Amino acid sequence: MNLEAAMRISHWIADWAVSPFAVHDGAPWEATRDAEMLIGAALSRLDADYEIVDGVARHRSAIVELGAIVKAPALLGPNAFVASGSYLRGGVFLDHDCIVGPQCELKSTFMLAGSKVAHLSFVGDSILGSRANIEAGAMVANYRNELENKRIRILYDGVVVDTGVDKFGALIGDDARIGANAVIAPGALIACRERVARLSLVDQYPHAS
Repeated sequence: MNLEAAMRISHWIADWAVSPFAVHDGAPWEATRDAEMLIGAALSRLDADYEIVDGVARHRSAIVELGAIVKAPALLGPNAFVASGSYLRGGVFLDHDCIVGPQCELKSTFMLAGSKVAHLSFVGDSILGSRANIEAGAMVANYRNELENKRIRILYDGVVVDTGVDKFGALIGDDARIGANAVIAPGALIACRERVARLSLVDQYPHAS
């Protein structure tokens, strides 16, 4: 498989092909960069099971607890759940049966069916595959604050991939699990069914190049 094909979202997340964003099956950092546009456009294609208020679309079965903040544009699918104190901004999509726990922050993030982010976690500019699970206190960082050159670059299979963007968190494949208090440094590709241990660091930046 060539590098371009390997970078396609559908290579990591099967349900992307049946999501509202299926035609945008390019590099994940392009989708997160354009999250507000893509999600905003998807609102016009929803059926009567959704209520749209001020740019936030919520399925009639979705639950947003008191104290959560969901900023437009956002699309919350069937049985999605957002707990009290969480903050969703910059374009967020929750597919059916997704859970965002208390006191989480999601920015420009797509969560596919059945994925979960536990309490006190941050996920920025990322795509979570179906049934992906992020335990409490995990950080999926999206910005290389420590570097002079903020451009996100990823060392993948021995090849340095230059994303061309300054903000990108991670593409997390189907059924992957991120342990509590783990840190995913900006620009990570987490394989399907991969397990990231608690308190660990995943950093795929090509520091030696």
